[in-house]
Amino acid sequence: MRVVVQNDENGAVVGRQGRGRRPRGAVRGGLGLLVAAALASGCVQGGGSGSGSDVRPASGQRQSSSAPPVAGAGAGAGAAARAARVAAAKRWGLDRVPLVAPAPPAKKPRITTRDGFEVDDHEELGLPPVFTTIPAKKKIVFLTIDDGAEKDPAFLRMMRDLKIPYTAFLSDYLVKDDYAYFRKMQDAGVVLNNHTLHHPYLPGLSYAEQKREICGMQDVIEKRYGKRPTVFRPPYGNYNQDTLRAAKACGIRYAPLWDEEVFVDHWEYREWDRDLHPGDIVLSHFRGRDDWKGTMPDMIRRFLKKVTDKGYAVARLEDYL
Repeated sequence: MRVVVQNDENGAVVGRQGRGRRPRGAVRGGLGLLVAAALASGCVQGGGSGSGSDVRPASGQRQSSSAPPVAGAGAGAGAAARAARVAAAKRWGLDRVPLVAPAPPAKKPRITTRDGFEVDDHEELGLPPVFTTIPAKKKIVFLTIDDGAEKDPAFLRMMRDLKIPYTAFLSDYLVKDDYAYFRKMQDAGVVLNNHTLHHPYLPGLSYAEQKREICGMQDVIEKRYGKRPTVFRPPYGNYNQDTLRAAKACGIRYAPLWDEEVFVDHWEYREWDRDLHPGDIVLSHFRGRDDWKGTMPDMIRRFLKKVTDKGYAVARLEDYL
């Protein structure tokens, strides 16, 4: 039996046979008071529960390898870092400072395929797991951004200033006109993953054709960015056994999908409760005013507002794989 797993525009699994559909695709507040509070009391911890000296850099950001600080320097550096986060939030139109994710676990969670997302002989063939969440007890979510159509310099500045980790899934036909844009992203600590060469509906292709799409993108990323990915997302969230067999043959170990999708003006949900959950993977796209009623920074503001208001921090997906 040929099994196809497909997702509708809300990310829900609508069946295991047939064609899929392509998904559609500033607030300001009293941050002056937050700055004063951060400097006076050191209360803005970015989500951490310890003292200021326990605050860690956001996942995916480089940590200094310099010699240990002299006595008293840690508290001053922590206060400065907190003040910088408050200032960055104000600069980018956020009414609250994004929380900082806890350090990833020393022992990574076991990733398995979500029930109902299996293909025939999934475990027997050792195929990459397909999942929408990461097993997690703490309030973290993971931001993933697909394709590469929009190349907004302001987005890079915003994510760098706010130190928000995210994962990119790239398709060559959309990124090839500006590989350098995504090299800047990579230099900032973002992992560039596989989303095929041409973003086709993969279950409609033969095994050999699917393998060319996936392995071909592996070759592009290795040539342009120096490393073959181990993470792959099928376009539209549609796949069959041939997709996962081809992905495995190309060196892929994981095939994450998503539990929510954020746009510039709304969210869409896979689950009935229409809410965030610890470990959820959130999808968005590299899109701008040509497709949305706003920009990528506008989308990030909407994303961070909900995440922060609900007490979640954004973690780096690859730290849990």
